[in-house]
Amino acid sequence: MISKYRKLFNTQFTEKKYQEFKDDIASDFNYLPTFRLGETPFFISKELKAQLIEGCNDVIAFIQKNDFKSLTNKSLELNNTVPNEDEHTTFLAIDFGICEEDGVLIPKLIEVQGFPSLYNYQMHLYEKFKNHYPFLNELTPFINAIEPQEYLTILEEAICNHHPKENVILLEIEPEKQNTKIDFYYCKRDIGIPIVCVTELIKKGKQLFYKNATGNEILVKRIYNRVIFDELDLRTDLRLNFSFSDDLDVEWAGHPNWFFRISKFILPFLKGKYCIETTLLSDLAVIPQDLENYVLKPLFSFSGTGVIFHVTKKDIEAVVDKELYILQKKVNYLPIVHAPEGKVKAEVRILCVWKKGDAAPTLLCNLVRLSRGEMIGVKFNKDKDWVGGTLGLFER
Repeated sequence: MISKYRKLFNTQFTEKKYQEFKDDIASDFNYLPTFRLGETPFFISKELKAQLIEGCNDVIAFIQKNDFKSLTNKSLELNNTVPNEDEHTTFLAIDFGICEEDGVLIPKLIEVQGFPSLYNYQMHLYEKFKNHYPFLNELTPFINAIEPQEYLTILEEAICNHHPKENVILLEIEPEKQNTKIDFYYCKRDIGIPIVCVTELIKKGKQLFYKNATGNEILVKRIYNRVIFDELDLRTDLRLNFSFSDDLDVEWAGHPNWFFRISKFILPFLKGKYCIETTLLSDLAVIPQDLENYVLKPLFSFSGTGVIFHVTKKDIEAVVDKELYILQKKVNYLPIVHAPEGKVKAEVRILCVWKKGDAAPTLLCNLVRLSRGEMIGVKFNKDKDWVGGTLGLFER
């Protein structure tokens, strides 16, 4: 996208340097992420950046509507409802496929999530890239050209809300087994909050406690929630001492209800040049004849689970809970990243934080996924190079 930096990067790239880059990441915690690390950043032009920001603002304007909660109450009825929901989401991730439409480059809204992503890891990924390609210091992954320390300050305030660090926990299901655990490690190191498994929480009345390293019970005042209910519902082997449906005396950094409210559930409501034709299956009057141009997606799954890329009429007819699926028009991803061999597709996730008391979310950073396959996502590009998780870099 920015030819100067693409040429510079590709000229300097070697497989040896890529291995050193991965070793550098692994050195922080003696752990290399299980997802594939993209060889290159995605260089984002000023024009594309402006489009991404405009697309994000369109989504945010919808989320800010006075009747947003009434419009999305159905999403909670279809799932689990957690008490004591706050006024707005704390975290917002907005995914755009970099596409071609009528011969013109345009980002297309693929998904929206009211849930945390790899906020800490992405900042460190930027530092790792700079370690091996010093010229990348001329660019930034931050939307508003802030510095890393300012980014961390904003993130810490959103996660902790000024509570003592020991009273704030990162909560997950068996954190050590999660593909995203590198982000947990960085969060613990950067912000200083403990990582706690859902099975380790102790409930006393309306309060929750965890045991620290010395075995003392510590009161939980705020939860940085990384638990996906999809996974929790499947883990019938887990024994929890509390229920998410309990009325608890605790704050949420990322209240679980927002995972459902801000999800693929709202895509049929969103209109505009960056949006894709999306229909709730229960609202589908007629099954399209050209199903090769559509993809079938469950509303509340995570990380591409349950998506049917080659849809048939039988697939649609076989869906029992049609309120839980959408039919979405396929988009034409434009292979845009020049790799040593061929070109690669890209999807950009803009990471936002909505601090308590702010009028709107702040666009902060980004995450990029590179793909040579039919679907974007690290799990769909096995045995391919110049694909996987990376980040976008903007001109300062």
